[in-house]
Amino acid sequence: MTGHPGDITSPLPLPSDAAIAVIGAGTMGSGIASVAAAAGHPVLLYDADPAALERGIALIAGNLDRLVERRKIDAAERDSRLKRIKAVSRPGDLAPAKLVIEAIVEDLDIKAALLGEVESAVGADAIVATNTSSLSVTALAARLRRPDRVVGMHFFNPAPVLPLVEVVSGHVTGRDVADTIFATAKAWGKIPVHCRSTPGFIVNRVARPYYGEALRLVAERAAAPAAIDAVLCEAGGFRMGPFDLMDLIGHDVNFTVTRSVYDALFQDPRYRPSLVQKDLVDAGLLGRKSGRGFYDYRDGAEKPAPALAPDGPRPEKVVFEGDLGVAGPLLDLARTAGLSVETRSGDGVIRIDGVRLALTDGRTATARAADGDGRTVLFDLALDYQAASRMCLAAADQAGPDAAAGAAGFFQALGKAVLVIDDAPGLIVMRTLAMLANEAADAVHHGIGTVEDVDLAMLKGVNYPRGPLAWAEAVGLPQIVAVLDNLADVYGEDRYRTSPLLRRRALAARPFHSITGSGT
Repeated sequence: MTGHPGDITSPLPLPSDAAIAVIGAGTMGSGIASVAAAAGHPVLLYDADPAALERGIALIAGNLDRLVERRKIDAAERDSRLKRIKAVSRPGDLAPAKLVIEAIVEDLDIKAALLGEVESAVGADAIVATNTSSLSVTALAARLRRPDRVVGMHFFNPAPVLPLVEVVSGHVTGRDVADTIFATAKAWGKIPVHCRSTPGFIVNRVARPYYGEALRLVAERAAAPAAIDAVLCEAGGFRMGPFDLMDLIGHDVNFTVTRSVYDALFQDPRYRPSLVQKDLVDAGLLGRKSGRGFYDYRDGAEKPAPALAPDGPRPEKVVFEGDLGVAGPLLDLARTAGLSVETRSGDGVIRIDGVRLALTDGRTATARAADGDGRTVLFDLALDYQAASRMCLAAADQAGPDAAAGAAGFFQALGKAVLVIDDAPGLIVMRTLAMLANEAADAVHHGIGTVEDVDLAMLKGVNYPRGPLAWAEAVGLPQIVAVLDNLADVYGEDRYRTSPLLRRRALAARPFHSITGSGT
């Protein structure tokens, strides 16, 4: 394959006077047309439906008017951009285009048929790009006469706002084609990443565990959606929790993408869809657009608040035993809170009035208590223990109710709201990060993208607080591998198998970001 990720020259973008054709005048197509026009290109906007074309032009004009109102651009710039966009009614009208970007229905047959017509109209040197988020660029290219000129140019919605563009090389995409699209996206003010055509590309593949593990926790009745959302946002640093996000995306869309990736990867258990989400789709509870999903959006409805642990006793003395690793900042927080603190050697635990408090390692608290310390409580990972406003705890089944109360009192003394969930292996943030990092590592291992591109894609495509590989390095790769191995032991499922590359890096004590070139 040519145009592969990780092997980038210094290509030139398409010149600003090159005509850009956009096929499909819906939200995505009109957004892409607006981006190209803002970069100075003449734009040919085509849609088979005249009414859709009219709506698309109106949508672009309305968005530009709002930019003027917000003083982002002036009226002259708005008029100039609108003047550069021409609505056309036939595929043959796209003949002047040097780049064609297709943004129509996610159906391979429909895309191939229409692009076949367009390919006949444009010049032999024109590049044909698809904005598909789930279909194979390789399979689409194989239906056309010049497959080496076909590439994926995957924008994220809304295209004028979100910066990421995945430049997706099919099996025979020309190196020069992928590099030209990369440079063009960059010239348009976007942040492009190279990736190989594979189910879900980078973002939609690596992001699957963010939804999948949350859905599994709900299916196992470990925690309610509101609790999981709160912990991932307020401890994990994510901008939106998975249930809020699925309600926003639409469960029909999110479930379809999950099924698509699952089927395309031959039913790999890592991507298995959730019956919890299928039930919502079957019931027509699709999220915001239908008025109900995991949450109720109808008039007068109130979003449920996560159940907080009652106030626990302020600890008389806190003993920090050994190195807590990534949770080390808790020592400074305890001192700042005025608690009586003692430090001594040990296995990296906190002891509070007979309670052993430890960072989750993927085992249940019940399993860790089986070594003889029955009053064991586990706490979750935080992106930043200083800044986190909420902490998640789980107590061993052997521990009495006062054990969780004592642990809650410690974190409450540090100024944190506390959620106590069922004894779920890996808790919430740690489990989510481990699976995201594992998926990201496999994307690098299989040559889908480089370390830098995978982390950058998750930062800019879905606003993760850190790239999953960089975050895993901060926690410690051996710790992440231990969490995955323990999850695999608890569940006995291939779903939690550790990426060979992740395990190698952990054993070699070599961080991912020391990898260059091919990413292996």
